[in-house]
Amino acid sequence: MPKLARMPPPADNLYGTDFYGWARSQARALSARDRAALDVGNLIDEVESLGRSQRHAIRSHLEVLIAHLLKFRVQPERASPSWRRTLRNQRREIAQRIARNPSLRAYPAEVLAETYRDAVRLACDETQLDAARFPQDCPFTLAQILDAGFEPE
Repeated sequence: MPKLARMPPPADNLYGTDFYGWARSQARALSARDRAALDVGNLIDEVESLGRSQRHAIRSHLEVLIAHLLKFRVQPERASPSWRRTLRNQRREIAQRIARNPSLRAYPAEVLAETYRDAVRLACDETQLDAARFPQDCPFTLAQILDAGFEPE
């Protein structure tokens, strides 16, 4: 199948005024292989956006997961069933997204240091503790972070 060139959007483009209508019309055009009806530029942008949203979701779940592990570490006496449920849910979400997007398997390791800094800020906000109470570098390995049975001592 020849490569699609970026073509100007059709004159009746709904992209800016009715995204749902635009998406449905593009799905119909793709199904029918109707290249003339395709809004290639916006389709490219939306497909790229889908990939970015998967990465963002993994990073967001990883941040919440690490923040809760930090809370367990510095306030073990406050650990609750809710905290454990959060650990379980965040790990499940990360695992499911990676299972559906295997090319993102290495992504958590790639963003761990940056995500850790954000997780410290989140843990500070949630505990009202000073950032100095938390290690400067992530005290957990990625394997520990993602391990369903791991809780800091």
